[in-house]
Amino acid sequence: MTPNLSDSQTASGPGGSPGGVPGDMPSGGPGGVPGDMPRRVSAMEAVLHHLRGAIERGEYAVGDKLPSEAELCRRLEVSRPVLREALRALQTMGLTVSRTGKGTFVVSDGAVADPTFGDYAASDLLEVRRHVEIPVAGYAAQRRTPEDLDHLTHLLDRMERETDTTAWVAMDTLFHLAVAQAARNPVFRRVIEEIRDALARQSAFLNELGGRREQSNREHRAIVEALIDNSAPDAEQAMAHHLTRVETTLTQIVTATPGPSPTPDAAPTPKPEPQP
Repeated sequence: MTPNLSDSQTASGPGGSPGGVPGDMPSGGPGGVPGDMPRRVSAMEAVLHHLRGAIERGEYAVGDKLPSEAELCRRLEVSRPVLREALRALQTMGLTVSRTGKGTFVVSDGAVADPTFGDYAASDLLEVRRHVEIPVAGYAAQRRTPEDLDHLTHLLDRMERETDTTAWVAMDTLFHLAVAQAARNPVFRRVIEEIRDALARQSAFLNELGGRREQSNREHRAIVEALIDNSAPDAEQAMAHHLTRVETTLTQIVTATPGPSPTPDAAPTPKPEPQP
């Protein structure tokens, strides 16, 4: 019997074929996004990789309706919250659309190059962030107060200890708001407030599928250290590097290809359909 993939568990095998939900993958996410060390994937990521692979291989064609949530949960032996996270990610990637009362339908056999987070396309979001957050970091280095530094340092310390993705994502948006606050221009903070929901959605997406949390913590630490040093050039450079890594990871996720089929003893298999 297939082992249950709860929120705290990971699958046990590589790849992402119809014959199994993936387990160990290269650090960075499904499809072999590069990283330093192999990492264990979450149940949500495993389910997403499995369903995405099935769509991209044509097992679910454009126009097809995916099985019901109850049926997918039964086949893959995951909880409904885990499945719904995976279905939301499929929609973000432009592979499916959810129709209230009707179900989830395949609308593309390949992920879009420019996914949408909330009300904004990723490319639009990144363009604004480059034009706003990079100079904001420089101003913050020049204008920050001891209270700003204390707040940012304590926030970063909490982020580095946090293991829950939802809690970390909430603090991630607070971090960027705090940097804008330190720039001492209310318009900057207002801009970040406007895109806050999109930032949170993008952050959750990148952390679930790109293993970005530890790397983001290091990048945030470099930004704070530049603010402590009163170095506007270093702060701008650190923020620019952070946004570049965001863009790179996002591109790697949406352009990833399904992994190889696992051997029967390498990964669990969905429950077979009952015979008539």
